[in-house]
Amino acid sequence: MLQERFGDVTFKGKPLTVFGVALLPGDMATEVTLNDKGFDGRKPLLASTAGKIRLINVVPSLNTGICDAQTRRFNQEASTFGDKVVVVTVSVDLSFAQKEWCAAKGVDRVLMFSDHYDMAFGDAYGTHIKELRIEQRAIFVVDEEDVVRYVEYVPEISQHPAYEAALAAVREVDVGTP
Repeated sequence: MLQERFGDVTFKGKPLTVFGVALLPGDMATEVTLNDKGFDGRKPLLASTAGKIRLINVVPSLNTGICDAQTRRFNQEASTFGDKVVVVTVSVDLSFAQKEWCAAKGVDRVLMFSDHYDMAFGDAYGTHIKELRIEQRAIFVVDEEDVVRYVEYVPEISQHPAYEAALAAVREVDVGTP
């Protein structure tokens, strides 16, 4: 039975329920298997990015203004990181829709994973919005040892995350990045 957190997120001021425990810095990241946008089948998120620092960008749907801007921003920032950092976006969009969106927007530096199949990511990372079956907007920075180093759960779906704080967290973990 998943924990339910009523009111941890709102949509246009209306409180909603989120499934799962809210992660904190220092928690171990959970391995989940998701679909990737390349139709290569289901992949384990952590194992497929092993040895890397991960900036995990979680959005409700790529075809909305804030999610679009958020993912394109992190795609642009990905070019400033070294080889030790990978940017991952997780949404409930179907894999083929993620692939089409990336092609249309020129997003080529972000790994895309779909949580549509079973909401495994949302349940494990505490971002599954019960009433809408979408992800709560969130940012996680997970280090090479799979330790969560930064967490932001955006409390209102229609708000942007704290981009600079997330980028600073990546740079703090990756001391080699200026």
